[in-house]
Amino acid sequence: MPALVTPFRDGALDEQAFVALVERQIAGGVHGLVPVGTTGETATLSHDEHRRVVELCVKVTAGRVPVIAGAGSNSTAEAIELVRHAKTVGADAALVVTPYYNRPSQEGLHAHYAAINEAVQLPVLVYNVPGRTSVDIADTTLARLAKLPNIVGIKDATGDMTRATMQRLLCGEDWVMLSGDDLTALGYMAHGGHGCISVTSNVAPDICATFYNAAMADDWKTALYWQDRLFRLHKSLFSDASPAPTKFALEHLGLCEAFARLPITPASEASRAEVLAGMREAGLV
Repeated sequence: MPALVTPFRDGALDEQAFVALVERQIAGGVHGLVPVGTTGETATLSHDEHRRVVELCVKVTAGRVPVIAGAGSNSTAEAIELVRHAKTVGADAALVVTPYYNRPSQEGLHAHYAAINEAVQLPVLVYNVPGRTSVDIADTTLARLAKLPNIVGIKDATGDMTRATMQRLLCGEDWVMLSGDDLTALGYMAHGGHGCISVTSNVAPDICATFYNAAMADDWKTALYWQDRLFRLHKSLFSDASPAPTKFALEHLGLCEAFARLPITPASEASRAEVLAGMREAGLV
């Protein structure tokens, strides 16, 4: 499932490019779409822009694949508002990041998600990315949350593949486990994960879909082949502040402008060279 970029033209949301990107992803065989996550620059979108991107994604997708709308905030009340909007416009689920900056305790994290669970009847995935939020939701806290009807799984961007095993044992068979780290997603799935919310899929949806289809079919030899083809591209897309390298790749493919909002600056010359090398290894250029 791609963590979709938000394309801009002249500094404003480029709806035409966004629609084309959504159609390209679906044609490439992805299993779902994730608008307004970190890669979608949600931190620098206005609330109106955030809502518009979700609405547009749901409308264009028209039920062909699930839409998991980014809906996180470090304010519980604001997160509830965003999850409620996602439900209202027809998203299939919401992705809610652990509250950042205010660094709540484990009890505070549990209370945050429990409040969302009570307020809105929509499946919610916990997004754990301690490298960005400075808080790591414990597996034992996730086990408590897994008992709530609307908290259904996790996007795990820790890069720690063993946590998939721990959560599988603690949270039960119905707990949905998605990696948030392209580089280690193969290992994550071997530990029992179900897929990935991917940055690389923005650039190479068909190859990524082929890779995950192989992994889901337990065809690890084929999955390893595609892992090797994608490895340099995975790394290159984080060779500068994300999503600048990804947007450079998409501009190179003629799909949208490379512009990202400040404080994200354009990908450096070294980053651009690495992205092009990764694209060549993946067979994209």
